[in-house]
Amino acid sequence: MSVTSVDKDLDTLTLTLVADFAAPVEKVWQLWEDPRKLERWWGPPTYPATMEQHDLTPGGEVLYFMTSPEGEKYRGWWRITSVEPPRSLEFLDGFADQDGAPNEDLPVSTVRMTLTDHDGGTRMEMRSIFASLEQMEQVLEMGMEEGLTAAVGQMDALLDHEG
Repeated sequence: MSVTSVDKDLDTLTLTLVADFAAPVEKVWQLWEDPRKLERWWGPPTYPATMEQHDLTPGGEVLYFMTSPEGEKYRGWWRITSVEPPRSLEFLDGFADQDGAPNEDLPVSTVRMTLTDHDGGTRMEMRSIFASLEQMEQVLEMGMEEGLTAAVGQMDALLDHEG
C-alpha cells in the first residue's frame, strides 16, 4: 500500500497523510486533474465518488457525492484556492447537504496537497488543517483518517493500470 504515514497533530490542528508512488509526479497529478480518475479513488472502496463538477482553477469548485453500500449519497465540495500543476493543490474541503449546498453545521478544513520527486517516484503529502480542535475531533470521529487512508490506497492500482 502506498500510504506511508498518517500523523494527527492536535496541537497544530492538522492531519497529514504521506503516500509514496512508483510513478512520476505528472502521472500522480493526473489522478487529481482528471475527474474520471479522481472519482475512482477519492471515496473509500465501499463509498465510490461521483464528480458532478470539477474545476481545478483558483476560485473553481469540485462538487461530488459518495454513495454508501446502502445507496445513500454523502455530498461534499472543494473550493480551489491555489493550484500549481503538476506540483500542488490547495482547497477548502467541506460537506454539503442533499441539494449540494454547503452544510454549515459540519467542519470545513483547508487541504494542502503537494507532489514531490522521491526515490525515483512521487511523494504525495496531504495536510488537512482545521479551525478548531472540536472540528478536527468531529471529522476524526466520522472516520476521516480511515476513509482517507483507504481512498488513497486505491491510487497505486490506478497508476499501475495506466501503464
